[in-house]
Amino acid sequence: MIRTLLLSAFLMSSGTFFSQNLKPVSYKDGSQKLNGLITSNAGKKLPGVLILPAWKGIDDEARTAATELEKQGYIAFVADIYGEGNIPKDNESAAKTSGYYKKNYEAYQKRISLALEELKKNGAVPEKIAVIGYCFGGTGALESARGSLPVVGVVSIHGSIGKDQSRTNGPISTKILVENPADDKSVTPEDYNNLIKEMNEGNADWQIITYAHSKHTFTDPKSPDYNPVMAKRAWNHTLMFLKEILK
Repeated sequence: MIRTLLLSAFLMSSGTFFSQNLKPVSYKDGSQKLNGLITSNAGKKLPGVLILPAWKGIDDEARTAATELEKQGYIAFVADIYGEGNIPKDNESAAKTSGYYKKNYEAYQKRISLALEELKKNGAVPEKIAVIGYCFGGTGALESARGSLPVVGVVSIHGSIGKDQSRTNGPISTKILVENPADDKSVTPEDYNNLIKEMNEGNADWQIITYAHSKHTFTDPKSPDYNPVMAKRAWNHTLMFLKEILK
């Protein structure tokens, strides 16, 4: 019995447990192979949530979010933005690769669009789809709104919220929730104010929740920034938002 419990704990901590409950989905952007993950309720007609992972690609935080969202009655799909053979191996390569997509935002929006199509192919009701993203994925969530992708709402979780100010602000019909850690050094006051200006000029339905005593990756249990109290609140806020817009 003890041995079984220890094995279960190991599998959960290593991510194997989550992988066993998620099914791989291969799709393409031209000749580039992409490898996403879908929850086991795929094929049912249910609201869908696209998960955009952090800057190193699909990780345990994204996998955990998918399995938890399935419990809430959503089909969840974890997108592969970088593609097979391009997954960063360290922080330096992650910064370079994610930086490419932040700069070339149309390429980022295209990869998100392709993932949304896979989510719909796997049963998600097209009129009831949302996007949530962590870190680099939080930037992608905002890009989904900026690009008028066919989603009801987006959640940016400790995302990079700034954008190139040479880009014009346009109308935003997507509902937006930004979960912002108060002590995130990667978010400047200028970024924060510019985002509010952008959302207001776009006449968006938006809200920003700021979490006290929280650094950048405050929701990730494997991060030294992890704040379990604020992480739980952020997740509850995410679920409340999704329930409002999708159920």
